[in-house]
Amino acid sequence: MISGKTHLLLPSLLLTLCASASASEQAPASSPAHALIAALGQPAPAHTAFAEARFLQVLQQPLVVSGELSWLGGDQLQRRVDRPQRETSTIADGEVTQQREGRSARHFSLKRAPQLQVLLDSFVALLSGDAARLQKSFEITQTGKADGAWTLTLVPRDARVAKTVASIRIDGVGKQSRCMHMQEADGDLAVDLLGPLAAKMPADPTRETLQALCQGAP
Repeated sequence: MISGKTHLLLPSLLLTLCASASASEQAPASSPAHALIAALGQPAPAHTAFAEARFLQVLQQPLVVSGELSWLGGDQLQRRVDRPQRETSTIADGEVTQQREGRSARHFSLKRAPQLQVLLDSFVALLSGDAARLQKSFEITQTGKADGAWTLTLVPRDARVAKTVASIRIDGVGKQSRCMHMQEADGDLAVDLLGPLAAKMPADPTRETLQALCQGAP
């Protein structure tokens, strides 16, 4: 959906990031984290399973969806939801297309949502391993070690993006990203379990159970 929310782009992060610092620090222009991000850039097309729980302040229970995320190369991203109902969201050629089963497709230009364009540019930079480009749009903070558990936190530099997205946190182990948390400025939270971990999404997830999954043994 549009409505000022940027969660459409959240599952487009098919992340394979890692960090190598043993203590928290903001990544400088030529840090080990930058080298690792560059080394972990993946060729397109890339696909991964996901399961997402969205905790909205207006609802008592989280919304849970699952499906597949795809980076098709360049600025082409796709999110296919299989459950609870089929829906596909695609970003390509500066346009967002949303298709729900049994309904007509909806289209809108990224020019209508400049904050989405900023996020798109940054996420593509991340997926392709362009750490310098990513640093232009986000303050990057890292904890953990490259050969163990790690956490990467991205804070938007652009004030327009920050009005919607407060921060993005990725948890992983080694060269595998396991979870992504998008904390929205209005207090809502979306947590994505990625890859094999997606199959472990609880029937009734809580923030605490998801945190345990994300930081548990691979």
